[in-house]
Amino acid sequence: MSTFVLLHGAWHGGWAWQRVAPALRAAGHEVHAPTLTGLSDRAHLLSPQVGLSTHVQDVVALLEAHDARDVVLVGHSYAGQVVTGVADRVPERLSMRIHLDAFVGGDGDAAIDLLPATVAQHYRESVSGPGFGWLIPVRPLERLGVSEKADLDWLSPRLTPHPWLTYTEPLWLTGGAELVPAAFIECVDWMRVFSGQAKRAAARGWPVHEIDTGHEAMVTAPDALAALLLDIAAR
Repeated sequence: MSTFVLLHGAWHGGWAWQRVAPALRAAGHEVHAPTLTGLSDRAHLLSPQVGLSTHVQDVVALLEAHDARDVVLVGHSYAGQVVTGVADRVPERLSMRIHLDAFVGGDGDAAIDLLPATVAQHYRESVSGPGFGWLIPVRPLERLGVSEKADLDWLSPRLTPHPWLTYTEPLWLTGGAELVPAAFIECVDWMRVFSGQAKRAAARGWPVHEIDTGHEAMVTAPDALAALLLDIAAR
């Protein structure tokens, strides 16, 4: 059986996968859902120096500490950058990487430059204002396709500001990530900010799957998402 390592996106923590992880474990897989430095239960470590390389090291250190092999590395949204960075560093530990409505960065790409221009401009404005120049304030959940009150009530109190450096620091790759098979899942029932990333994935020959829910698929469609992850990993 595989080891699933589930990486949350901006503003979230490892807790975001609570509705998905039980199904993966029930199928016999080991599951880790770490919180990246500076977020959620690790918000006490937040500083302007927390960047993409910090988060890549978080995950590399986790894999090495557990001597994890045959890892299916799943990254949601921002964490697509982290997935690519980790795959480049330790490709021998991964069997698959799955980008869930996530960035598909190449060498030298910064996350902010992969967003649609209007969205990127909103990020820059919010960072320069309420973000004090180094934080990305929490984005309204309704814009991410979350509409159920129970989901909003569960998510809202747990979200924390995200370090801006993670979006401006480029990926620097050596080619190792290309050794790891990849797949993309696009969430199609929202404004589809990551449709351009789905096209990037398809252009690279990755299988692209769709799930009929908003951006927060692990919260709004956990059963369908878990089934899709298991299916992709089995292939």
